[in-house]
Amino acid sequence: MKSAQSRGRFAASLAATLASINVVRAPARAAQFEYKYGNDQSVGSPVTTRAVEMWQAISRETRGKLLVRTFGDSTLGGDTQMLGQLRSGAIQFLTEPGSILGNIVPAAQITDVAYAFRDARQAFSAVDGDLGEYVRKEIAAKGMYAIPHPFDNGFRQITANKPVRNASELEGLKIRVPASPASVDLFKTLGAAPAAMNVSELYTSLQTHVVDAQENALINIEQSRVFEVQKTLNFSNHSWTCWWFLVNQDAWNALGPEIQGVVTRNVAKYADLQRRDFASLTASLTDKLHRQGLAVYSCDTASFKARLAPYYSKWKTLYGDKAWGLLEKYSGRLL
Repeated sequence: MKSAQSRGRFAASLAATLASINVVRAPARAAQFEYKYGNDQSVGSPVTTRAVEMWQAISRETRGKLLVRTFGDSTLGGDTQMLGQLRSGAIQFLTEPGSILGNIVPAAQITDVAYAFRDARQAFSAVDGDLGEYVRKEIAAKGMYAIPHPFDNGFRQITANKPVRNASELEGLKIRVPASPASVDLFKTLGAAPAAMNVSELYTSLQTHVVDAQENALINIEQSRVFEVQKTLNFSNHSWTCWWFLVNQDAWNALGPEIQGVVTRNVAKYADLQRRDFASLTASLTDKLHRQGLAVYSCDTASFKARLAPYYSKWKTLYGDKAWGLLEKYSGRLL
């Protein structure tokens, strides 16, 4: 009953937010700063709906000085394209997964390390704690600012055209992964044949059998309509990811301390709401995806982990002892 009530509250919040999107996108006469925010999530996702509400609150609290327009659903391009736009200043705010950001800031994908976290609470402790602080410093060194308290992107699962119940059933499987060296290496180590591509290319690639499988969080599996072109949902929980909340450094500096404070405070507030919404929605999606046609299997994760010693050894060396030590402060020993 409690879960149903949570989903009800989320649905009501979603309806109210969607009804107000046109208000957010309307020009504000008094705006001193008119910025753009991009993501690859659908209009109805918790990331987008909470971001829209957040920008409304920020506009009110800054008395209209900061107006941010939301561009969801990869409207401004795929993840790698939007990251380039952020760095050039064409857009000012971006939520970006560590798997993509890691191509520029390698430390940003350390939270994606396979089987590092047993649950979301443990992961939040890491990204809101010392590990997150370390990653944000590394992001700053590359000329971007990361606002504390990232949004939740959840644990990742595998969909395919056949059951994937253990590591042996990954052998030779053509699987789409994010454009991330760490993601590619993980599935190569597991014996698959990974192909890196942005989520905006996912559906067509599955439909045309460029790849025969993919891995993603449940909400992204549902919103990308993967159930139309896949047969199985395989619970591997192989990686947890977050959305780093990025800002173009020059755009951030221009806001000044007062507006920066308003943005920082609201990102923390609405990240907590997004995390709650994400958990509630994820809890309902297994049944929904099954009803949409996906056969559901549980993976033998021990068979996955048994193959990962070379992967852990390689990435411990690449991330360095300091970063790896901060990860294991929260995850426990991995290698």
